[in-house]
Amino acid sequence: MHPAFSVIFLTTLIGVGQGLFLALVTGQVYSLANLLQPQDSVRFYAMGSALSLVFLVVGLFASFFHLGHPERAWRSAAKWRTSWLSREVIVLPVFMFLVALYGAVHYFGFTKPLFVVQDVIEVDSSLILGVLGAAAAFALYACTAMIYASIKFIEEWHSPLTLINFALFGLSSGFMLAAAFSAWNGVDLVRFFGAWAVIFTFAAAVSRGLSLRRNRRLVHKSTLQTAIGIRHNRIEQKSQGFMGGSFNTREFFHGASGETVRWIYWFFLIVVFVLPVLLLGASYWLASPYLPIAAFAVQYLGLLAERWYFFAEARHPQNLYYQSMA
Repeated sequence: MHPAFSVIFLTTLIGVGQGLFLALVTGQVYSLANLLQPQDSVRFYAMGSALSLVFLVVGLFASFFHLGHPERAWRSAAKWRTSWLSREVIVLPVFMFLVALYGAVHYFGFTKPLFVVQDVIEVDSSLILGVLGAAAAFALYACTAMIYASIKFIEEWHSPLTLINFALFGLSSGFMLAAAFSAWNGVDLVRFFGAWAVIFTFAAAVSRGLSLRRNRRLVHKSTLQTAIGIRHNRIEQKSQGFMGGSFNTREFFHGASGETVRWIYWFFLIVVFVLPVLLLGASYWLASPYLPIAAFAVQYLGLLAERWYFFAEARHPQNLYYQSMA
């Protein structure tokens, strides 16, 4: 498949925004349970929510660049009964609204306890909004991933691992950003969020490794024989029947050389899974507030490469027919 950079930025940016919000809610739950020190509502939770919204808004803005008619974008929500894209279009603004409310409640100080759960956690309005937002975040992960996982004829995507990978990459990058945000604000939660970021990064490495292994061993249902209706064992295409490219040759094949694809493959494996963990480990030893920020920046760069590879490794059946230009 041809990787559209607008889709790459959309999926990675909103994934980070979702993960950061889930990290904020996780930190609040731990604080309310007296497992972490309470943090300032304005400097930490309100500003963190604003940062999450920035990633969500920029991701939403990026989505308009792969629309043929952006002015008709509102129609994309009409098929919510059958389309995962329509469901994503609905869930994303709902999630953004809950994030904004969560940040506003912390900013204006509407955090008085409403009731206590088992004499341990004091539940306030911000926590209720956080739980609702967390549910919306996971629903959004599901909607975004299922846009691709539900396509049966692209077998590289049609797997539960696609859903797991989207969620784990969002969580790892979001918690990595939470560690960077804590370091930048001088909040003593870098180790907490960093530990979770490492756990999610390791889990993402395992799940992505399983999907890469699965895709390498795929035996595709469609072959050159089924594409043209000829059952001869040896078929070699010499020409497409025309001398120039077309929509099919541009939009369903990435056009990169095999060497480039292999380079991006090894690049994202190292930059997503190895370097951020090493940088976080170094930040613990050196007590540096900048290394967690570098860890997030490096990992996000790797996520862009990973998402490019995610599209590039998908083999659209139509490419069985459009194999050769001349």
